[in-house]
Amino acid sequence: MTLLAVSGLDLAARVRLAEQVVRQVGREALAFRERMGPLGLNVESKGLQDFVTVADRQAEETIRQAIAAAFPDDCFIGEESGGSSARGGVWVVDPIDGTTNYIRGFRHWGVSVAFVVAGEVELGAIYDAAQDKVYSAARGQGASKDGVPIHVSTGSDPSRAIAILGHSRRTDFDTYVEVARQLYALGTDYRRMGAAAIGLVRVADGIGDLYYERHLFGWDMLAGALIAAEAGARVYLPPTDVAIARGGPILVVAPGLDASYGFLREKVVNELRATR
Repeated sequence: MTLLAVSGLDLAARVRLAEQVVRQVGREALAFRERMGPLGLNVESKGLQDFVTVADRQAEETIRQAIAAAFPDDCFIGEESGGSSARGGVWVVDPIDGTTNYIRGFRHWGVSVAFVVAGEVELGAIYDAAQDKVYSAARGQGASKDGVPIHVSTGSDPSRAIAILGHSRRTDFDTYVEVARQLYALGTDYRRMGAAAIGLVRVADGIGDLYYERHLFGWDMLAGALIAAEAGARVYLPPTDVAIARGGPILVVAPGLDASYGFLREKVVNELRATR
C-alpha cells in the first residue's frame, strides 16, 4: 500500500508501527494472563463494572514508549494515563478494550490505536485477540485484516442481520432495552460483546451489520470507526475533539441497512447535534 504524507508526517511509517505494536502488546497481554492467571492481574476498580489491570498499564506504557522512540514529536493520549494533544498529530490509545472480558478469559478483547491530525483520524489499528489478527486502515486507502482487504456486508434485509450493541453504566439501561426491542421488532438478532473496538471491526469485516453504543470515549471508537468507514460502512459519531474530550454516541451500519435502521440513525444524529 502506498500512502502519501499528511501535513509532512510519514503516515506509512506510522501505519506500520501501529500494526506492529498492537499485535505485540496484544500477544504479550495474552501471554501475561495465561502465565499469571486472573489473580495475578492486580485488578483495580475504576467504577461499577469498570476495571483496570497491571496488563492494561503495561500495554499502554509499551505503546507509549514505541511511539516516543519512533516519533518523538507526536502527542499521546491513553485511556489509563491521559496525555495531551497540544501539538501536531496525536495517538489515541486503548491498551486493552474489553478489560472485563480479558480478566475473565473471554477472548473478545483487543488493543486499539488511532492517529489523529487536525481533527481527522488518519489511521487506525486494532488487534483482535479472538482471531490473533490485526485490522487496520488509513484514511482514503481502504481497510484490511492482516493485509487482506475487508468490506462490510452487502445485505439489505434486517430480518437476516446481526446487530452488535454496546452498553456501559454511563448511560441508562432503559435506552439499551428499547433499542434491543426495536431491533427485535424488525427481526434483527443482536449480540453484546463487551468490547467496542471488536464490535466495530466485526461490522467492518461483514460479520455483523450494525454497531451501536450510546456513549464511548475516543480511545474506544476512533480506530474502529475509521476501519469500518474504510470498509464501506456508514458511520455516525461525534467530532474527534468531542469524542476525545467527553465522548458520545456511535452508530456504524452496512449501507444496505442504513434505511432500515433509520430510527436509530435519527436518535444518534439528534444526540450528536445536542453535543456540539
